[in-house]
Amino acid sequence: MTEQIVDRGVFAPVLTPFKADLAPDPARFVAFCHRLMKEGCNGLVLFGTTSEANSLSADERMALTEAAVEDGIAPGTLIVGAGLCAIPDTIRLTRHAVGLGCAGVLMLPPFYYKGMSDEGLFRAYAEVIERVGDARLKVYLYHIPQVSNVPLGLDLVGRLIEAFPGTVVGIKDSSGDRGNTHALITRFPGFRVFPGSEALMLAALREGAAGCITATANINAGAIRALFDTWDDAAADDLQARLTAVREALQTAPLVPGLKCVVARALDDPDWDRVRPPFVKLDDAAADRLIKKLAAAGLDL
Repeated sequence: MTEQIVDRGVFAPVLTPFKADLAPDPARFVAFCHRLMKEGCNGLVLFGTTSEANSLSADERMALTEAAVEDGIAPGTLIVGAGLCAIPDTIRLTRHAVGLGCAGVLMLPPFYYKGMSDEGLFRAYAEVIERVGDARLKVYLYHIPQVSNVPLGLDLVGRLIEAFPGTVVGIKDSSGDRGNTHALITRFPGFRVFPGSEALMLAALREGAAGCITATANINAGAIRALFDTWDDAAADDLQARLTAVREALQTAPLVPGLKCVVARALDDPDWDRVRPPFVKLDDAAADRLIKKLAAAGLDL
C-alpha cells in the first residue's frame, strides 16, 4: 500500500525536548508528535528553526526521525529539515528521509558563507538533488533570510523549479514579507507556498497558498487548523485576528524558550523547559509574564 503524502495544511516545526544531560529525549519527542497530530496538525516538520535543528547533529536528527516513524507517526506526514552547510551531511539526511518514506525535506541553503551568487546556490541545491538521485525526493526550499542571511530570490526559485520539476515542489517563506509570499504564489502556479507565520495565513490562503508552517502550532494547533479548514467562511477574518493576537503575545519573549515554557506549563512537565545553549530558558518572572500575555490574547492552556 502506498503511503499517503501530505503536502498541504498546517505543519508544526516540532520542538525538541532534552534530557538533563541535554541529549534529545526520544520518548517526550514522540509523545509530543502524537499530541500535535491529535490537536489538528496536518503534518509535522522535524528539525526546523523552532526545533533547534542547527544545535542537533545529523545522527541525532536521524535517530529522532526513526523513533517517530517506529512509534506510528506516518512518514507521509513528515517533512524533515535537511539543509546543512556541508553538502555531504545534507545528502545523508535527505537520503535517510527519503528512505523512510517521508513527505519531503525542508532544505536551507548552505548558510555560513554570505553574499553567494544565485549560480552558487543553484549548484549547491543541484548537487544534493542529483547525488540523492531518487524520484521520490520532494524538496521544500527554506527562505528565512533574517536568520540565514542567505536569501532565496525569485529567479533562483524559478530556476530550481524548472531544472527539477516534480522534485522542488514548495517553499517555506519565513521572511515575514507579505509581498514576497504574494510573488511566490502568483509567479509559480501550483508551487506549494507555506508562509512561516499564521499571522499571514489567511491572506496567503486566499491567494492560493498550500497552508502554513508555523512555530505557534506547537501551542495553538487546533485554532490554526480551524482557520485552514474555514478560510473562505465569513468568520475567517475574526479567527485570523485571534490567531494574530496569540502570535504577537508569543513574540514578546524569545521564541524557542518561550514556546518550551508554554509547553512545560501546559503539560505540567518542567523538563520541557530545557534548551541547548546558546538559548537560555526563561526565568520564572519572564515565564509568568508570557503566560499572562498569552492568556489575555485568548490562548487556552
